[in-house]
Amino acid sequence: MSLQARLLGACAAAALLAGCATTDLVESSFTPPHDPVTVDTVMRGDRVASMAARQHPKILQTYGGEYSDPKLERMLARIVGKLTLDPDNPNQTYRITILDSPNVNAFALPGGFLYVTRGLLALANDSAEVAAVLAHEMAHVTANHGLERQRLEAQTQLASRVVTEVLGADPVARAAVVRGKLQLAQFSRNQELEADVIGIRSIGRAGFDPYAAARFIRSMDAYQKLRDVSGATDPSLDFLATHPNAPKRIELALQQAEQFGAPGYGVTDRDQFLAGIDGLIFGDKPEQGYVRGNSFLHPTLGIGFSVPEDFKLDNAAGEVIATGPGDLAFRFDGVTVNRNISMTDYLRGTWLAGVDPASIRPLTLNGLEAATATAHADQWKFRVTVLRVGDQVYRLLTGAPASNSRLDQVANSIASSFRVLSKQEIASLQPLRVRIITVQPGETVATLANKMTGVSRKVELFRVLNGLGPGGNVSAGDKVKIITDR
Repeated sequence: MSLQARLLGACAAAALLAGCATTDLVESSFTPPHDPVTVDTVMRGDRVASMAARQHPKILQTYGGEYSDPKLERMLARIVGKLTLDPDNPNQTYRITILDSPNVNAFALPGGFLYVTRGLLALANDSAEVAAVLAHEMAHVTANHGLERQRLEAQTQLASRVVTEVLGADPVARAAVVRGKLQLAQFSRNQELEADVIGIRSIGRAGFDPYAAARFIRSMDAYQKLRDVSGATDPSLDFLATHPNAPKRIELALQQAEQFGAPGYGVTDRDQFLAGIDGLIFGDKPEQGYVRGNSFLHPTLGIGFSVPEDFKLDNAAGEVIATGPGDLAFRFDGVTVNRNISMTDYLRGTWLAGVDPASIRPLTLNGLEAATATAHADQWKFRVTVLRVGDQVYRLLTGAPASNSRLDQVANSIASSFRVLSKQEIASLQPLRVRIITVQPGETVATLANKMTGVSRKVELFRVLNGLGPGGNVSAGDKVKIITDR
């Protein structure tokens, strides 16, 4: 087991469960799709559909609510509507929901519930690519994957258990959600390949470019590799982790697409799609705080800190986690604590197991009351620092194997960087968005990538977002995606 997993488990076991008040998983409100088709009107009396209807609000809760954008909803409705005209598609009605999550993901629940994240839409480059993803998920329904009559009871139990674990009090389950280890619809690899075949045939018959499936698999694979360069090697973070490997899927996708003709067959609807995602939020939402390079900045809480340059910082589902070389790991959260309780007394409490009482000492960090201590568990050691800002206490927990000599240096560096943001800093923080621009004469990949703000490795990210391979170029008049907070 990696230290990151152990750190999450140790935090959970120590009752480090409460996230920052404004980064809780529960969203207070969201706008549902316009005139949604409900499962009750489509498959009345089907207990699997009824189960899916009950789980839908919980899915929204787990994935940050629904991302409401009328033009995006209309665009997706057109894509799904075109796919359902396929004569081989049974009379199944679908409800498409955009999840307000930066992760690249899509999945289906029984009863015609389709889900796609805004992160996936940001990575796609045309309607045909999105159609390929949705057709793949629809194929799991039309092929009765997981819905064979003899498995209805097992599937009902699986879906109910999954969402119960997601939202239950089990800290290990919550950690698994954060790290993307919980699959909502788990199919065999043969079923995934079958869904690929059915989906590509479906988009081809619907008039979409059948080669879009192979393009988007390449984009997902490239995006995952871009994320992994930082040193994060947990394969469960990969959208493709539960699917056959990318080269195999690409080979199969191209074989299926070739049955419709040479490249150029079908429509991509690229311009209309890019217009639809112009302004789409990319990455974190304001209420979650922002990752900017190696810094975490939270405009609502008014705080920020930085991790070392060789760390990967991840902000998801109310948890802020960072991983570094040598099995170093870090976790941040916050709780409300009575002002009469000192930071040293707080560390002497029962919320964190394994604390060495002799190591507890008071600190003042950037004008804030603080305290630090060391803790031990099995073959691992930890440094915890707590800081008070008003009624809120923020907890910085850094862990490493007992043999790692860098723990104190890293922990001190992160703790020393913690600060209260100025009003000017807070006012300047804006969410990153996808912006569509037209390439001007003389512009290159490098100059266009340099227009991006708030992201690292700009050239590589620009290439991935625009589906450009290592040797791909742009031409004057092309429409391309950039990421900026302006």
